[in-house]
Amino acid sequence: MKVFLVGFMGCGKSTKAKQLASRLGCEVVDLDAVIVAKQGKSIAEYFAEHGESAFRKLEQETLQSYAYPENCIVATGGGLPCFFDNMEWMNANGKTVYLKMTPPQLVSRLHNREKRPLLKGMDDEQLLAFIETKLTERNAFYNQAHLVVNAFDLDIEEVVSSLV
Repeated sequence: MKVFLVGFMGCGKSTKAKQLASRLGCEVVDLDAVIVAKQGKSIAEYFAEHGESAFRKLEQETLQSYAYPENCIVATGGGLPCFFDNMEWMNANGKTVYLKMTPPQLVSRLHNREKRPLLKGMDDEQLLAFIETKLTERNAFYNQAHLVVNAFDLDIEEVVSSLV
């Protein structure tokens, strides 16, 4: 079984992917890490050099062409489900889980903003407004997930029992 974790940046996709994979005895695929390894530069560097639209295309190509293990937990980028047919593709090729958090919860978790191209230089008030706007746009995609869970203080066993 392939499980794709989706949600806003800072919701814990990478951390929960490791916990789920450990619990289910399968591999973790972090798509951002795959892109960084393939490109030899950070996401922020790629964004700065090529722009967001080029990154989103690279992200889609990586998502849809990666040789996934038969059983794995995939941590996706926060914007990945919202571009092209990515959410539809993930729903057709595995189980999708939306790790949902409120805007104030996300602000409380997004401390290192300099490594996140879309958040660079924002204070908490600006970040909250940004997240509220982006979630309004992105929730239509995120809510297409097979499973929607409250990710703040999430008990991993809750997700495991819903998946198996």
